[in-house]
Amino acid sequence: MADRTRPLEGELLRIRDEIYAYAIEFGLDFHPVRFEVCDYDTINILAAQGGFPSRYPHWRFGMDYDQLSKGYAYGLQKIYEMVINTNPCYAYLLNANHIVDQKIVMAHVYGHADFFKNNAWFANTDRNMMGVMANHGTKIRRYMERYGQNRVEEFIDRVNSIENLIDVGLLFETQELKRQREERMKVAKEEIAKAEDDRSNALKSFMRHKERQNKPEQEEVAVDLREKKINAPRDVMLYLLENAPLEEWESDILGILRDEAYYFLPQRLTKIMNEGWASYWHSHIMTTRALKASEIIDYADHHAGVMAMSRQNINPYKIGIELYRDIEYRWNTGRFGKEYNDCEDMHKKLNWNKDLGLGRQKIFDVRKTHNDVSFIDEFFTPEFCERQQLFTYKYNPRTGRNEIETRDFMEIKNKLLSQLSNFGSPVIEVESGNYHNRGELLLKHVHRGVDLDFGYASDTLKNIYALWKRPVNIVSKQEEQSVTLSYDGKEFKQSK
Repeated sequence: MADRTRPLEGELLRIRDEIYAYAIEFGLDFHPVRFEVCDYDTINILAAQGGFPSRYPHWRFGMDYDQLSKGYAYGLQKIYEMVINTNPCYAYLLNANHIVDQKIVMAHVYGHADFFKNNAWFANTDRNMMGVMANHGTKIRRYMERYGQNRVEEFIDRVNSIENLIDVGLLFETQELKRQREERMKVAKEEIAKAEDDRSNALKSFMRHKERQNKPEQEEVAVDLREKKINAPRDVMLYLLENAPLEEWESDILGILRDEAYYFLPQRLTKIMNEGWASYWHSHIMTTRALKASEIIDYADHHAGVMAMSRQNINPYKIGIELYRDIEYRWNTGRFGKEYNDCEDMHKKLNWNKDLGLGRQKIFDVRKTHNDVSFIDEFFTPEFCERQQLFTYKYNPRTGRNEIETRDFMEIKNKLLSQLSNFGSPVIEVESGNYHNRGELLLKHVHRGVDLDFGYASDTLKNIYALWKRPVNIVSKQEEQSVTLSYDGKEFKQSK
């Protein structure tokens, strides 16, 4: 991949230095950014591989590359840039971009780089992921040579089906917290061992007698008969890594894919904030510093294209940038706090201006601590909703059209939050590794407004069964009744 990209030179190098100076002037703080220029085929390859030039071989990357290539060929989509959360940050520019586009992209990249470095949800990510990804690819290629490509790729497919079953809270687990958790586990094991030593001799004798009677079954589920300690119930990948009867190479690959899932997790958690922050700064830098008179029309056209709202999904660029601007405006004018919220004089409230000038510092503080859910929950106000003319819609079968369903603020906000909470997916936790005292795995669907798709769940249970090697169950709710879906390797059973 190195021979398909080239460093900046000439005019692009001069523009980079100019945009960098503006970013520093406005207080952005980021790791060094290394820009590379490449053609569209190369940027498609990079995008298909999550931005990394060296990943493990897998059919999914080829499928994504094909989709991106066709989208560009048919004029449906175009990638202007790509930036990677590493130290230094690697950013790729499309060589076919106009100069005004390159300016926008560079300013946008510096916004992303500042967010990567300073947002709390990225604090514990591995900044050396470029080398880590390459090492992962080398390991998996060796396993493919040793055990066969089809076998390894099939295992990767199974693990990828559960890559979203991880625990957001573990993003903040520092080395010290890990050490404390391991110490607690050690103490707990010592307490269990002590309790077992205190059992009566009669009970021990009885247990040994039962073990001799059931020796074949006992050998089959030896490790599963004791209830396992569940430290992070939502991290299904971790539970399988620690407790499933995997071969050494399978455990290694599962650990690799789990590490990569956690690396990408903060980007999923902050999509609106991250893109909004980068868009805010490319807009501010371009309109106040970098834009020439001859470039205004091109800039306005391209910026408007990025900010256009989709009919299918919310545009994170648009929602993010407008929320940052709204926060800056409110804190500049003092439109926050008890005095403002308690004011009942609508004329006074409409013209409220304390001239505090706190807006810029406030958005820097916000970008440091929030994720998308808390960002929307705290700063998505009725006034903002009204100014942006937001609404929800649904399909009307009578007219055959999508029509406005409601402009009610709380319904719009709740719908946004439901789409963002756990990425709109059901919350799944590990309930037991010894269900029915038979070493079966029991998962629990924690119902928080998102129903479980039993078709999708069935496919996932099959993949988990292949890792767990024993029956797998998930308990959920259907029409207010508790329902358990089970898979024993041969057939599915549903019970209430």
